[in-house]
Amino acid sequence: MNKEELVAAIAKKAGLSKKDAEGALKAGIEAVKEALKKGSKVTLTGFGTFMVAKRAARKGVNPQTGAEIRIPARTVPRFKAGKGLKDAVK
Repeated sequence: MNKEELVAAIAKKAGLSKKDAEGALKAGIEAVKEALKKGSKVTLTGFGTFMVAKRAARKGVNPQTGAEIRIPARTVPRFKAGKGLKDAVK
């Protein structure tokens, strides 16, 4: 399912126009992004939790040259599926 199909499904289930559904989807995604930028968790009961994790610096290998490189520490987004989503996928 791509974004266009998701917008159409939201519009149909919520009884909205596609334009309104797309606006709601964009607003929801932006709200999640802003919360993660601040380091907050976003929990959607029955669906899952979006969170920020820190990945430590580590050593890696350049596959072209075989030279050892240092990969810097970074902050990455994570998603953990909730029980309701896991049960729905079974």
